[in-house]
Amino acid sequence: MFNSGITFAYPLVLWLLLFVPVFIFLYYKKFKNVEPSIVYSNVKLFNERKRSWKEKFSDTPIYLRMLVFAVLIIALARPQSFSSGENVYTEGIDVVLVLDISGSMLAEDFRPNRMEAAKKITQEFISGRTSDQIGLVIFSRDAFTQCPLTIDYSVLKNLLQEVKSGMIEDGTAIGNAIANGVNRLKDSKAKSKVMILLTDGVSNAGEVDPLTAADIAKNFGIRVYTIGIGTVGQAPYPFQTPFGIRYQMVPVEIDEAVLRSIAQTTDSKYFRATGNKKLEEIYQAIDKLEKTKFEVTSYKNKKELYFPWLWSGLFLLLLEVSLSKTIFRKLP
Repeated sequence: MFNSGITFAYPLVLWLLLFVPVFIFLYYKKFKNVEPSIVYSNVKLFNERKRSWKEKFSDTPIYLRMLVFAVLIIALARPQSFSSGENVYTEGIDVVLVLDISGSMLAEDFRPNRMEAAKKITQEFISGRTSDQIGLVIFSRDAFTQCPLTIDYSVLKNLLQEVKSGMIEDGTAIGNAIANGVNRLKDSKAKSKVMILLTDGVSNAGEVDPLTAADIAKNFGIRVYTIGIGTVGQAPYPFQTPFGIRYQMVPVEIDEAVLRSIAQTTDSKYFRATGNKKLEEIYQAIDKLEKTKFEVTSYKNKKELYFPWLWSGLFLLLLEVSLSKTIFRKLP
């Protein structure tokens, strides 16, 4: 962070600038009322005569004198430039978001459904980060990386928005999902490596056992926060029929025991989201737990700026004296 500005050591001196227009006014008042040196009975001859360039610019010395006065006043007020800022030393956190996109995520116990609610609140979570690398893994029957670790949050959000059910064969492979997340994080140099896994079901597919995957994550120093999403009991699920969409209540089955064990194994926490508001609170809680730590060193520098004004004033003064004694010299 950086900011700068110009101030004056003696700002009251600047009030003297008000005398500049006063001097100019008095000069013109005196100039207009001055009596001619020679009196003529007829000035017609002078009306027909064209003014020379010296006459046109005869007031140049007085303008230069006023400019010298103004510039030296500014120099006397002693302008200064201050720059200040903060050196921020971040302790990076790499986060992989692991999102279940199986068919059951279309259940509408969340509004508009589990998947869209999870995507919306995940978007808000991403927006709340500043300097952390974040990646996205999606899974159902298998898992794949939708977005590798990045700090380009706009790209990440766009890829998250494209996620929909049916991108992968249906199923719930929690072990494969964690293993994929581990692959994203295992080579990370970040001080803290985190995975946030959200699912609404029971692991029923995949080649890797969820608890084995949790042990692997632990060995790489990765914490896995687990979130079970779904109401208690039954939830309305939309079925496509020849007569349009029909809703049927289906049981909510979340393997909380496994999700809790995954969190405990990786020294993390398990959360249960039963509604939109609760899911939002869970992401906020994780956001607070995994905020980037930083150390701030403040600094402030001062730079004197009156030298250019002083030298400019002296140069203009020399120019004014030279012109007054040569080109624009007036005879008494």
